[in-house]
Amino acid sequence: MPNYLTVDNQSQVAPISWKEKFAVTAKGTFDPYEFVIVGVVAGIRQAEDAYPSFGQGAAGYGKRYGAAFADQADGNIMVGAVFPSILKIDPRYFRLGRGGFAHRFRYAAGRVFIARKDSGGYMFNVPEFAGNAIAIGISNVYYPAANRSFSSNFSNWGLQMGIDAFGNELKEFWPDIHNHFSKK
Repeated sequence: MPNYLTVDNQSQVAPISWKEKFAVTAKGTFDPYEFVIVGVVAGIRQAEDAYPSFGQGAAGYGKRYGAAFADQADGNIMVGAVFPSILKIDPRYFRLGRGGFAHRFRYAAGRVFIARKDSGGYMFNVPEFAGNAIAIGISNVYYPAANRSFSSNFSNWGLQMGIDAFGNELKEFWPDIHNHFSKK
């Protein structure tokens, strides 16, 4: 799992420039892990026959995969680079790495709502909410006209927010999981 936007020691981390925000976001967007997540999302949409005009079979899956990848890439760029650069927010996930499971789980989930400013303070995570909303708005360009409804956009936005929250949990606990299985 990529950890390009994950850091372990909050107190000893210098802010990153807008260029670094774009570079690290691009690196994460094209990481193999992202392609797997997109494949799972496309597979779920294929099984549910979401966006029926895409069709079924390999061609339908390919269209769903392309749309899901564009959603993920747009979201990553908006959430990790564009909005953080404009608002001077650090897009990285600052891993807690200590404490009980419940405390760390709540912390990771809470990072969807709380962002760290470049100056070190905290604020509401505008990039997460607005960045994903803008990315979903952009998606109206490549989704079929029949699927450009408010409910479809809201559903896609919710899915992306959920994927991002799940990603935070993986970033928080993956080192522990990796260490556990490395010992065996």
